[in-house]
Amino acid sequence: MIAYRLENRVARITLKRPDKKNALSPAMVDALLSAATQAMNDDQVRAIVLDAEGDVFSAGADLEALQTMQTWNKDEQKQDSLKLAGLYRLLYAGPKPVIALVQGNALAGGCGLVSVCDWVFAVPSAQFAYTEVAIGFVPAMVSVFLCRKMGEGFARPLLLNSARISAEEALHSGLIYRIVDSDGLERTALEFVQHLIARNSGNSIALIKGLLARNAGLDQAMANAIETNVEARQSEACKSGVSAFLRKEKLSW
Repeated sequence: MIAYRLENRVARITLKRPDKKNALSPAMVDALLSAATQAMNDDQVRAIVLDAEGDVFSAGADLEALQTMQTWNKDEQKQDSLKLAGLYRLLYAGPKPVIALVQGNALAGGCGLVSVCDWVFAVPSAQFAYTEVAIGFVPAMVSVFLCRKMGEGFARPLLLNSARISAEEALHSGLIYRIVDSDGLERTALEFVQHLIARNSGNSIALIKGLLARNAGLDQAMANAIETNVEARQSEACKSGVSAFLRKEKLSW
């Protein structure tokens, strides 16, 4: 479901479910968490690049898997939520800088991945959205990081409304770092990464990321988000919303 390779002191983690729009199933979250942990703990790695195959960066949660998980009990739901929360937190607070290459739309949990990266390079056609509310779900865990990255003034409208925003709007709001034409996306981003690691102390970057995470007060915020995520998964609104979406029925709240 993913590819992992080390090139020029950079760990490349690639989402490899293009046939499923790189949807985040529990197995894919496990694979991403394992790869990110490996990269963060490897002394040879100075930076992490997250990218994806296909024309969609990630469409978010695998809704077929989510529908199955809705039959789980609360403890099972919480354990699964902890894994996704752990992935987001590791990318956000881990000692290595994380750079995303967004070659297509990043939606829901996929946009969550974008929100926890330190730098995001995106193509002009990319769109971004937190679409969870359209199917009766909530972007609980990502809200913790999004509000810290963009400020609540920008984050609140995105979290409350499933509408997509353009790459230009994402750049203006601080969600992404730079817009690059598709034919130059990889080259531009990798040149930036090599410049970053050549000119800046890895130890200093690690200390700063850790400091920012502590200052953000993540522990209680993430605990609240996990509880809300579990509650939302078990709600009738989410169950009916996911079911209708998978049946391709028009949702009207």
